[in-house]
Amino acid sequence: MARFTRIEVAQAMKDTGIVPLFYNESIEVGKNILRACHSAGARVIEFTSRGDNAHKVFDALCAFAKAELPELILGVGSITDGAAASLYMQLGANFIVTPVLREDIALVCNRRKVLWSPGCGSLTEIARAEELGCEVVKLFPGGIYGAQFVKAIKGPCPWTSIMPTGGVSPTQESLEEWFNAGVTCVGMGSKLIAPDATTGVWDYKAIEQKTKKALDIVASIKKA
Repeated sequence: MARFTRIEVAQAMKDTGIVPLFYNESIEVGKNILRACHSAGARVIEFTSRGDNAHKVFDALCAFAKAELPELILGVGSITDGAAASLYMQLGANFIVTPVLREDIALVCNRRKVLWSPGCGSLTEIARAEELGCEVVKLFPGGIYGAQFVKAIKGPCPWTSIMPTGGVSPTQESLEEWFNAGVTCVGMGSKLIAPDATTGVWDYKAIEQKTKKALDIVASIKKA
């Protein structure tokens, strides 16, 4: 069962501005990634369900976060149907992220008042998602649409909260472009969380430092 309400999750997304996301089949690697991102200041993290028995890894990470990082909001992404969303919510998912807009997912999440963020690629899809109760829309793939798409959407629909995923880098230039266009937060995966490109070894301190730097950049952009 979710430990955070949909409003609490949406507010945390807005406050921190970055939702790190990752998948790894190792529970220990997952725990270390959660620790690193949490130490950096991240408070909303997405575990992507992309491997066999991923729900078992997520179950262990939820228990870990509840016991050792109680203020961390852990959710799940890459969910493609209502049944999978229901399973992950039973395991403790605090939010559900999907690559596409599916009304069956909206229904099961709304019954439990769990935040769900569907992947949308048009104003029509965004409007339908909001009609179904979506608080934060995922723009996916973000790199295809770009920051100008967000700016265009925010013109007629200033109330829309958008989280681009894909095409976002942890740099001043990239983050300025997206946040100045009006995004609420951004999702970042391999550009933020990945093993060393040369050795293939996980450097959790480097992940922590990169995440903290990105969060600091977002904070400075919001202040400006």
